[in-house]
Amino acid sequence: MSQLIEREFIPLSIAILSVSDTRNEATDQSGAQLVKSLSSVGHQLYEKVIVKDDLKEISDQISKWIADNNVEVVISTGGTGVTGRDGTPEAIEPLLEKTIDGFGELFRALSYEEIGTSSLQSRCLAGVANGTYIFCLPGSTNACITGWEKIISLQLDYRTRPCNLVELLPRLKENS
Repeated sequence: MSQLIEREFIPLSIAILSVSDTRNEATDQSGAQLVKSLSSVGHQLYEKVIVKDDLKEISDQISKWIADNNVEVVISTGGTGVTGRDGTPEAIEPLLEKTIDGFGELFRALSYEEIGTSSLQSRCLAGVANGTYIFCLPGSTNACITGWEKIISLQLDYRTRPCNLVELLPRLKENS
């Protein structure tokens, strides 16, 4: 079980991408929840953007952020389902240099406790691109809370032991 130890918290610069054909700033509860969650623990919001569930729009926005050295983490919400318009994994996977397969596996296991077998519909994923961590969550607010509170927040906290993704951040571009 993860535990926090006596170390100084390291705030990260995090971009939030909401993928939706219908949401706007006023109705994007999932994106707003992620902004609230990351800010409440001391991370910094770099930018929050809403794009349509369109492969090119998603890929273009993620590519912009992974090319920006000021963005350390990207979290997307939406477009991870199985309908015809859900394309977040297809847009982001080709950009990844490495995948973090355990993220999707762990998310679905935790989600199973909350929504049962419906958790198999989530194609959430995580990985690394150009030294930037990318996490793709489903579009529901509850899924964002689960993903943030039970996985992402702990791995983005330098105090989490036995290990965390923050301490690996300086080494992500080795051999680049």
